[in-house]
Amino acid sequence: MNKSITSISRLLTRTAVILLCLAAPVLAVPVVKSGPNHTIEAPTMKKSGAGLVLLVSLQRG
Repeated sequence: MNKSITSISRLLTRTAVILLCLAAPVLAVPVVKSGPNHTIEAPTMKKSGAGLVLLVSLQRG
């Protein structure tokens, strides 16, 4: 009887630790209430104009 209680408590402890490890990243991310006005965009890159030079040089060769 005592062995079964010990094994059940170990199983519950391991299960709780595994669940906490799996749930931690989800719980760490804050809940963002986004509406139509909220957008997440990447910063715009500066245009260097190298595409035109590359196009002209490829056409000449």
